[in-house]
Amino acid sequence: MTSSLPHYLLRLFQPGPPLEHVPQTELPPAKHERKFAAPLTGVASYCSLFEDATNTAPAKPQPSREEIRKAKKTAKEERNKQRIDSAKEAWKPKENPAALGDAYKTLFIGRLSYETTEQTLREAMEKYGQVNNIVMVFDQESGKPRGYAFVEFEHERDMRAAYQYADAMKIDGKRIVVDFERGRTVDSWHPRRLGGGLGGTRLGGPKENIKASGRFDPEKHRERERERQRERERQENDSRGDDRRDSRRDRDPYTSSGSRRRRSRSRSRDRRDSHRDRRDGDRGGKSDRGDRSGRSDRDRSDRGDRGDRGDR
Repeated sequence: MTSSLPHYLLRLFQPGPPLEHVPQTELPPAKHERKFAAPLTGVASYCSLFEDATNTAPAKPQPSREEIRKAKKTAKEERNKQRIDSAKEAWKPKENPAALGDAYKTLFIGRLSYETTEQTLREAMEKYGQVNNIVMVFDQESGKPRGYAFVEFEHERDMRAAYQYADAMKIDGKRIVVDFERGRTVDSWHPRRLGGGLGGTRLGGPKENIKASGRFDPEKHRERERERQRERERQENDSRGDDRRDSRRDRDPYTSSGSRRRRSRSRSRDRRDSHRDRRDGDRGGKSDRGDRSGRSDRDRSDRGDRGDRGDR
C-alpha cells in the first residue's frame, strides 16, 4: 500500500530518532511536586487536634436569603424612623427666622416648576390681590429650588380668594397646588418629609395613589374614580356590542361576502333568463305575425272565389 506513495509522503511514515533518556534524578521538579524532603504521613497524627464532639456546641443555622433581605429592610426602617423622630423634634416652624409675615395671610404654593421665578409667581398671584412678600424655598446644600414657595397677601380676603380659585392653575406648564400655611397655624402639623402632609399621591401602590391636580379631597377624588370606572365599563360594553354585531353580520347570509357573490350570480342568471325570454317572445311574435298574414291571404282568396261565383 505504502509502496505506491510518492517519496514526499513516505517520509511522513518513517520513524524518527529515539528520545534521549534522562535519569529521574536529573529531572527538574514539577510545579505541583513537593520541594522539601519531609516524609509523607496520613491524617492520624492530626486527630488529636480535632474538637471533642461531646463538648462542641451545635452549629448555628445560617439565615436564608429572604431572611437577610427582611432583616436589612427592618434595620433600614428603624434608621429612617429614628432620623424622622429626631427631625420632628428639631422642626419648629414658628421659630424659623425666614418665616416672616402674618401666617393667616400666607399661602403655600406647591408643585412649582423648577424654572418658575419669583416674578412669574408674583404676576400669577397678583390677580387675586396685593402681594406683600414671596419666599421661594431652595435646597441648602445644592442651592436648587425645592418646587414650592410661600406667598403673603396684603389682606386675608385676597388670600382666601387665591386659595379658592388658584388651586390647580398652570404656571410654566405645571399645575400647582394651593393650601394654607399649616406649619405656623396648626400645632400638630408636620410636612410630608416628616411623615405628615395631605394629598393622595403617596397612599400606597400605583392603584391606590391619586394622580390628580390640586388639593386632595377624598370624596371628590373617589367620585371621580367611580366616574372613570363607569366610563371604562361603558366603553368595554360598547366594544363588546360592536364585536357581537360584527359576528352576527358575518353569520348573516344576506350580509356575508359569500352571500353577496351568490346573490350577484343569481341576479346575473335572472338577467340572462329574462333576456332569453325576451328573445323567445320576439321570435314568437314574428311567427304570430306570419300566421296572421297567412290567414289574411287565405281570407282574401276566399273572398275572391265568392266574387267569381257571384259573377257566374
